[in-house]
Amino acid sequence: MAVFDLGKLTAGLSTVWSGYLRDWDRSLRSVNHPETTRYNYLLAAAQLSRYLAEHSPDPDADDAAEDPTEVTRDHVEAFQAWMIETRSASTAVNKHKALRVFFGWLLNDEREIDRSPMERVRKPSVPAKLIPVIEGDVTTQLLEACTGKDFLSVRDQAIIRLFANTGARLSEVAQLTIDDVDLKTETVVFHGKGAKDRRVRIGARTARAVSRYVRARSKRSGADLPDLWLAGRGGRPLHANGIKIRLKRLGKQAGIKNLHAHRWRHTYAHEWKAAGGDTGDLMLVLGWSSETMARHYGASAAAQRAQVAQDRLAIGDDL
Repeated sequence: MAVFDLGKLTAGLSTVWSGYLRDWDRSLRSVNHPETTRYNYLLAAAQLSRYLAEHSPDPDADDAAEDPTEVTRDHVEAFQAWMIETRSASTAVNKHKALRVFFGWLLNDEREIDRSPMERVRKPSVPAKLIPVIEGDVTTQLLEACTGKDFLSVRDQAIIRLFANTGARLSEVAQLTIDDVDLKTETVVFHGKGAKDRRVRIGARTARAVSRYVRARSKRSGADLPDLWLAGRGGRPLHANGIKIRLKRLGKQAGIKNLHAHRWRHTYAHEWKAAGGDTGDLMLVLGWSSETMARHYGASAAAQRAQVAQDRLAIGDDL
């Protein structure tokens, strides 16, 4: 079952834009792009189309709002600037990456354009920020917010412990199936980006929480589905967006602001590096193929180590 509705995503777009996006989605599916990646790519292109139709001050934007082959470099740069103003620089970067893929497809696969409008569009710069990690007592607060033997509490306990114990992506936890869980060896198989699978060990407490959930799940409507996570009602799978909403709700109950699954991933990398863990091993556990990601996610731990060294060296303290 798809995690997004392409009809809703393209609602209100011109027939030409909608047709191209449907064909592009088919092309993305043919090379096994994950659904979350497809959604983000398609959303960026749809947002560009809506911007051109509703917000662009360029009088020539009407043609581009009807047909993506009419989009120019100026249109894209204005869209990026609008994204920075209305969202954030990091969001604009994500849109830039997606649009490069879209117009590359129009150029190389469909041969509908002779030159990509992205050719000389620079990627927005993003100020470097240390992403806050989740302190241990925050996770404890969350677990306490969903104590109980009812189905939702048992399920949420298992989900939270998996995030904290493995540092997995939201999409990876959401896409788990019953067959991905091996409670005998206390491992789970995550299906990462780029169709890369990896088996990860889980701790005894996480395994116990998952086992409790699996037992509770077996008595629910929808127990015959392959998806590991079930919604509270209707015997339906619980997808990534449902988990995201649930975490926000639990965070609000526990008085925790801006709670999202990715913060546990940063926290995992932070604690791994702070404990002196090997970067190569961390890359394998978290499913990274580039050390750039390890450096990015481990930046907060590096800053913490630098502060400890600063306190130890005490340079200038004796003046």
